[in-house]
Amino acid sequence: MDYSKIKVELVDGVAVVIMNDPGSMNAAGLELAGELAHAFRSIAGGQIKARAVVLTGEGRGFCSGANLSGGGAAGRELDVDGKPDAGNALDSVYNPLVTLIKNCPVPVVTAVNGAAAGIGCSFGLLGDYILVGESGYFLQAFRRIGLVPDGGSTYLLPRMIGRARAMEMALMGDKIGAAKALEWGLCNRVVADAELRDAAIEVAKQLANGPASLGLIRQLIWDSQDNTWGEQLQAERRAQKVAGKTDDFIEGVSAFLQKRPAAFKGA
Repeated sequence: MDYSKIKVELVDGVAVVIMNDPGSMNAAGLELAGELAHAFRSIAGGQIKARAVVLTGEGRGFCSGANLSGGGAAGRELDVDGKPDAGNALDSVYNPLVTLIKNCPVPVVTAVNGAAAGIGCSFGLLGDYILVGESGYFLQAFRRIGLVPDGGSTYLLPRMIGRARAMEMALMGDKIGAAKALEWGLCNRVVADAELRDAAIEVAKQLANGPASLGLIRQLIWDSQDNTWGEQLQAERRAQKVAGKTDDFIEGVSAFLQKRPAAFKGA
């Protein structure tokens, strides 16, 4: 597929997915969201062969949120009361997209350059490893236009930073800059803006060179947020069965016994 709103580059086993509409600060209109969904489906299905993913934005913004002027999450279809259904596009486009990212079979690294606002905040927080440039920030902008947080942000934020801070972000609508994001636990690292993409690719390369079990690990951690203790123990048991049948497990044990670095193949 030829993309017009995103770019996908392959670098040493890493799919670098770049939101590429810098004029709108990569606003997540329906076209951009649809292209992101296609890219992540292609990664999950093996049409794009990658063992890790970097998600970032071109220009001075990561993603400025839904493109309200371009038919974004505000919605154009009318409900039975004759008023717009602002949740319609969530059902058809945005909720499937964030679920695709969450369920990606390989690790996802997000590199937040500039604004990660609205659903762009969710995109940034869906990373398994999150880097933020020094000028980057997270913003729950919904209160400014009389809507509620979406894209899974009301699920992600309380689990990442606790109820009080999640409430503050959603109710007050203030920017959370890079330094505070690191302090609060919204990201793993803050790096210089000029170094952000390269730093994210380096992290992703380390993950791409890891064993196939990394995909299982990421899913276990995601699932743990909803599972009971017993359910999580059983999930670990099932995942261990799968991991133990991979060639990477054999290679890992052999390398350990032979006191050499493992050469994982992701299988």
